[in-house]
Amino acid sequence: MKNILVLCTGNSCRSQMAHGYLNHFTKGNTAIYSAGIETHGINPGALAIMKEDAIDISNHTSNHVDEYSDIDFDYIITVCDHANENCPYIPSKNAMRLHHNFFDPSKVIGTDEVKHVAFLKARNEIKDYFRVFANQYL
Repeated sequence: MKNILVLCTGNSCRSQMAHGYLNHFTKGNTAIYSAGIETHGINPGALAIMKEDAIDISNHTSNHVDEYSDIDFDYIITVCDHANENCPYIPSKNAMRLHHNFFDPSKVIGTDEVKHVAFLKARNEIKDYFRVFANQYL
C-alpha cells in the first residue's frame, strides 16, 4: 500500500479537502495522511463544501507534520507555497515530492455567498488536480 502525505500550513482547509478526495479516488487502496506545519483545526467552510460533493471529512483531525516522522511516504504533496517553503525536512528517501499552490478560500472576506464561491473554486481546483494525480500515479 502506498503512503501519501498532503501538507499545508495549518492542515485545516486545502490539505483536508485533498485528503478527502484522495480517499475517494483511491477507494481505500492507499494510506492518506494530511498534516500542517501548524495545526488550526478543521475549517467549517471546507467541511461544508466537501459535504456538498458527498465527501465527508468530519472525522478528519488537524495534525502536525512531526506526528508522521516515522512513516516512509511514497508521495509528499504540498498544497500551498508557505508549507512548501517552510516545511521541515521529511525523511522519506524515495518519496516523489510534488507541489501545487491552491487558492486559499479561508482568506476571503465578504458575504456568505462570496465565501461559498471561494470555497467552491478551491474545492473544484483540488478535486481536478487529485483526480489527475490518482489516475497518473496510483
